[in-house]
Amino acid sequence: MKATRTLAAAVLATTALLTGCASTTSQPYNGGYNSGYNNASMGYGTIESIQVTQGGNRTSGAGAILGGVVGALAGNQVGSGSGRTAATVAGGVAGAAIGNNVERNRADGGGHELYQINVRMDNGEYRTVTQDSVYDLRVGNRVRIVDGRVYRY
Repeated sequence: MKATRTLAAAVLATTALLTGCASTTSQPYNGGYNSGYNNASMGYGTIESIQVTQGGNRTSGAGAILGGVVGALAGNQVGSGSGRTAATVAGGVAGAAIGNNVERNRADGGGHELYQINVRMDNGEYRTVTQDSVYDLRVGNRVRIVDGRVYRY
């Protein structure tokens, strides 16, 4: 019974540790459809430039949680007494780190390409829209922006 409590405490501690380490960004990635600094939903203009950028690998945390549980279970099989507790916690932390790296590597293989499209609007203002593809968009095209996405018209 004591081993079950120790394992539960180690898993809870690992989960709390990983939750505390989760990072947030000021501008979340929304599947390639987020717009840079514009909040307007529609407008017309001309493409001034298109730049290719790399999207970052983001993880959901599922790999870290699963890795932490597996690592804690494996660590719980080592030693006895306080040594077993230490091995359980160390296994949980190491498993979480490994699980997170595995998930990051599987997610996209090093990031994916995003396109920053700079548009000079008909009213003179500039907008930058970041999206996952440009299809047939070229510099100089007349475009419209609808819901943070650029389309030719």
